[in-house]
Amino acid sequence: MNLLLAAIALLMSGALMSLIAGRRQNLAYTFALTAISGAAFLIAGAVMPLLLHPQTLIASHNWLVPGGTFALSVDPLAAFFLLPIAILPPLAAIYAGAYLKDDGKSRNLAPHWALYALLMASLIMVVMAANVLLFIAAWEIMTISSFFLVSYDHQHSEVREAAWLYLLVAHFGLLLITAFFLLAGSHCGSLNFVDFAPLTQAGPTLTAILFLLALGGFGIKAGLFPFFVWLPAAHPVAPSHVSALMSGLVVNAGLYGVLRAMLLLPPLSALWGAIILTLGLLGALYGIAMAMLQKDVKRCLAYSTVENIGIIFMGIGLGVLATAQQLPVVAALAFAGALLHIWNHTLFKGLLFLGAGTLLHATGTRNLDQMGGLLKRMPQAGLLIIGGSVALAALPPLNGFASEWLIYLGLLHAGVAMSGVSALGISMVLVLFGIVGTLAVVTFTRLIGIALLGEARSPAAAKAHDATPAMLWPMRLLLLGCLLIGLLPQLTLHLLTPVLNQMTPTAVPELNATFAQSGQIGLWGMILCAALIIVALLLTALQRRRPTTPATTWGCGFPRPTARMAYTAESYSGIAHHHLLPQALQPKLSTKRPRSLFPATVQFFQHSQEALLQRCYQPLFSALAERCVRLRWLQQGKQHLYLLYIFICCAGLMLWNILADKGL
Repeated sequence: MNLLLAAIALLMSGALMSLIAGRRQNLAYTFALTAISGAAFLIAGAVMPLLLHPQTLIASHNWLVPGGTFALSVDPLAAFFLLPIAILPPLAAIYAGAYLKDDGKSRNLAPHWALYALLMASLIMVVMAANVLLFIAAWEIMTISSFFLVSYDHQHSEVREAAWLYLLVAHFGLLLITAFFLLAGSHCGSLNFVDFAPLTQAGPTLTAILFLLALGGFGIKAGLFPFFVWLPAAHPVAPSHVSALMSGLVVNAGLYGVLRAMLLLPPLSALWGAIILTLGLLGALYGIAMAMLQKDVKRCLAYSTVENIGIIFMGIGLGVLATAQQLPVVAALAFAGALLHIWNHTLFKGLLFLGAGTLLHATGTRNLDQMGGLLKRMPQAGLLIIGGSVALAALPPLNGFASEWLIYLGLLHAGVAMSGVSALGISMVLVLFGIVGTLAVVTFTRLIGIALLGEARSPAAAKAHDATPAMLWPMRLLLLGCLLIGLLPQLTLHLLTPVLNQMTPTAVPELNATFAQSGQIGLWGMILCAALIIVALLLTALQRRRPTTPATTWGCGFPRPTARMAYTAESYSGIAHHHLLPQALQPKLSTKRPRSLFPATVQFFQHSQEALLQRCYQPLFSALAERCVRLRWLQQGKQHLYLLYIFICCAGLMLWNILADKGL
């Protein structure tokens, strides 16, 4: 516990020293990076023993805030979420030093580094907090600091709109979270988590209300369908290292909240498991379908986050369903897959957002159609992006395959163990999950092919250069983590044993079977990796022995094929989205057809919109805003009326207190 408190103190000191350094950019960055790196080592040193030798650390100190206690608790679940905070922020900070180097010549970056350190400190406190008021304070600091980090390029209207949308949606989620905790606290007579034991005996109605509030409030931050609307807007406009933290860690805070609420409440029924599983499946399908349509590389990755959060909730929902129906093997596989995918997502999504930053840094654009041929000019960054894409598409031998395969196995075991309508439903989920995997392969072969292969599609792409070592080394380490988990998933799952024991105690005897399954995954991954290396070496040897002469391919009658003849991002996925997506998700087409035999110009545009935001949320809130206009008469701007409002409220509260004392 002292190590974790020291980490928070170090981060706060680093933030303060960065602000004091001011426009001395190198000094401000040095303070921040030293604090972030030192805190990461302290966190790792504190949580690894908790995962290897499970125990719960508790600390409590008096606090002057009414109803508040500076209560902290670190159990295996908290340690599980703390470990990624020790990995991604220091790597992203090293990357950011080179990424923002040019910006430091024209603007003061000290506030940015201070907010970065503050975000990391607030994430630690969110996971450690064991008192409602302390948790909400840490949650709000996390939201505000990430809001300012997202709005880094606030001079652009797109950035301001995305940041305000994030802030608005996040505070709506905070209202639900506050309602959850206050209702739970009023039932238990305390705002300390340690006193929430009576919640485990709550009735079905209270349990349903509490979990619904928790799922909505924390699901908004996690990006659960249909509450994810802030995510595709905020992630693309933030600096790439901030996008990595938002996707790899901030959404984890929402997942932590959902899992923590599940541990505080009575065991959930099979109905709740089915609901969570359905929402996760819908999020995975919607996220990957929208990712397939995006030509903005960072927006594509943002929608992929929606997909992967959906996969995680699929595992959680299946685990809840299996636990309620006394299927310990299914519960062990499902929860193990979901938990492992949380760590995996932090690694490969952090890698890919940093990779997207190298593309943006080299070409000045996020548009896939303005890239092309970058693997020749950026071979190191390009290979790292390919590795991250393989992991994200859940292809062996990288880590995405290991966690998704455990969820697949859980669905297969559930389909065999269940009967009737339940078995049919699980079979449909399994088929749709397979479609999600197929679309993921289409999406990321599209990203690789359009951005990295072929010829340059713009002058900026033709002049692109590889990233600096400071930007490449964090990406290499993240890819190494993806490879190690993919080849040795059983070692990682041993670290998850204490958390699995918390989530589903009845499935503990089945954990050995889970490890055996993961060992087979790693074995086949090693075989495949060795086979790929052998094939690559053979092809390289053959290419060196057989001389080749360059020649142009057949270009449909054009003597010099150009990049304009190659597939665009939209056309690559055209067949898939035209045949698989419903009409509501189809992109809008705008054409200017030829009007003569020899037209001067022909235009064809395809625009993908956020269907859920524009067709559901915006009309709803526009209608609410129109009705709220009728209440403007309350805002008279006259001081004596505002004093009257205060008097009426105080009188009402006094009357309510008097009646409560008399038992009325």
